[in-house]
Amino acid sequence: MTKEEFQKYQKKYAAQIEQIRLSAHELHQSVNQTYGDDLPYGFHLDMVVEGISDFGYLVCVSEDDVVPMFFGGYYHDAIEDARLSYNDVMKRARKWMSEKQALMATEIAYALTNDKGRTRAERAGEKYYQGIRETPYAPFVKLCDRLANVTYSCSVDSGKDGNRMREVYKNEMKHFLPSITSDSDDPRLQIPFEVITALAEILIDEVDRDEIRRQWGR
Repeated sequence: MTKEEFQKYQKKYAAQIEQIRLSAHELHQSVNQTYGDDLPYGFHLDMVVEGISDFGYLVCVSEDDVVPMFFGGYYHDAIEDARLSYNDVMKRARKWMSEKQALMATEIAYALTNDKGRTRAERAGEKYYQGIRETPYAPFVKLCDRLANVTYSCSVDSGKDGNRMREVYKNEMKHFLPSITSDSDDPRLQIPFEVITALAEILIDEVDRDEIRRQWGR
């Protein structure tokens, strides 16, 4: 899909996307979830969707997939952090989409839900990453999620926790990218090099950019 087409569809479905945005913000606010130093969690959701808005044309293959991608971005933490079940998310998705679209949207949110575990590594193990690799648009949304987290963690406003997470993301970089990379040729399962580059640029002092380009360049 061309960038112009993707932008056209964003405008066409702007009303639905805004309703999804508001509902996701309200959901996380209802469970008192915050981001960083007491920012509303919607701040993070908007950053994730900014990545989808900027780079979604690189993976999107159909007009029907546009709204599910945005829903997946706004609801990617709804099961894990906002106490919704899979069926709860599906019910919400049906408000704005066809049954087929709602299923795609819900599967993205489900794929990005961490497994049960005592540590970060246990919660994001091989089964978790396998689910991402096998779910259309989940690798891309997960990459946008990571880009949003890294961008904030490296900002001047992120505070002590941001500095700590910067080190976590730096150390995970070489493992993270292969973990969400699918062997499939399906465009919906790809992670665009442009987003990988944006991620590496933020971590320029810690990540060997030339190595990233050699491994992930197209």
